[in-house]
Amino acid sequence: MTTSRDLLANLVGFDTVSRHSNLALIDFVEHYLASHRVPAQRITNADGSKANLLARVGPAVEGGVVLSGHTDVVPVDGQPWRSDPFTLTDRQDGRLYGRGSCDMKGFLACALARVPEWQALDLKRPIYLAFSYDEEIGCLGAPAMIERLMADEPLPGAVIIGEPTSMQPVVAQKGITTMRTTVTGRESHSSQINQGVSAIHVAAKLVTRIEGIMQELVDEGALEKVFNVQHSSLHVGLIEGGTAINIMARHCQFDWEIRHLPSDGFEAVFARFDRYAKTLEAELQKRAPEIRIVTEQLVDTVPALADRDNAPAIALCRELLDDPSVDTGGVAYATEGGQFQRAGLPTIVCGPGSIAQAHQPDEYIEISQLEAGDRFMQRLGERMAC
Repeated sequence: MTTSRDLLANLVGFDTVSRHSNLALIDFVEHYLASHRVPAQRITNADGSKANLLARVGPAVEGGVVLSGHTDVVPVDGQPWRSDPFTLTDRQDGRLYGRGSCDMKGFLACALARVPEWQALDLKRPIYLAFSYDEEIGCLGAPAMIERLMADEPLPGAVIIGEPTSMQPVVAQKGITTMRTTVTGRESHSSQINQGVSAIHVAAKLVTRIEGIMQELVDEGALEKVFNVQHSSLHVGLIEGGTAINIMARHCQFDWEIRHLPSDGFEAVFARFDRYAKTLEAELQKRAPEIRIVTEQLVDTVPALADRDNAPAIALCRELLDDPSVDTGGVAYATEGGQFQRAGLPTIVCGPGSIAQAHQPDEYIEISQLEAGDRFMQRLGERMAC
């Protein structure tokens, strides 16, 4: 039997950084599943350079379980790795190192390793493998895969998103929306400051307002204690603008994000910024009609996962864990969980490895966590065979 460790070595060996194609990995998984008589279907992106993979082990009946994970990983550029990021490396310290080892190819490997066993068990309800592309850059692949699942398959009873949670059931996550705000000012010589409008100065006011909105939410008590950061967070990550130190800038743009609580929602938080931006633009246009403040979404909003309608998924997960009494939790990072919940499916997040190791140089998964994932998948097969 091919072990999860063997499969993880194969999966890590594919450079599936989001800017690259994931088709080589998809080919590998497709052939592996076919060797165990499990058909799979691809759901490709518009140009065919990337694909989701959806497979069902077991009968086409209602009440199945979806195991969902993404195939892409974040870049390694500029990170001080001590070994090849795309070679799974055992340094004899109880850890397996490699890009994606915990986020989240470890989960994929644990699921794939149990496919032969699941086939032999004559499952009474199906187990779905739902592997997506481009999760790391906005959860772009999952919606088409979810649409296909809901259209072509009997209604599943639960979804488990295998992000690294140290095998703790996670019942809530924040949503995320990324945006770009572009400010057009009026150029002038910097000695004639009354003649121009600096786009950089305007952008600075907007950035300050973004931080102010976050503090307002805290002061108003818009908090959810399940999250380690209990409020909706707003953050500016990139900014650029200007031509020279002695020219009032005509152009400035900044990229920013809102990670909203399930109870806040993106629209309500963004509306505070939008009102301020429109008021500021109108005031500045009295001096210079060409002034513009334009904000665009870079990707569609990734919906939050709310702690609701998930009792079947929680109950199932507890049956499969080594410690069924472990507390449920929430995470501030985004997953595809909200997209599955939006489709009406009971959804939780639970997988091997720790998010503390994700996206880092020398990313690793503890071997004990991989083994816990193996036991989880073994119990899942036994449960679905009853």
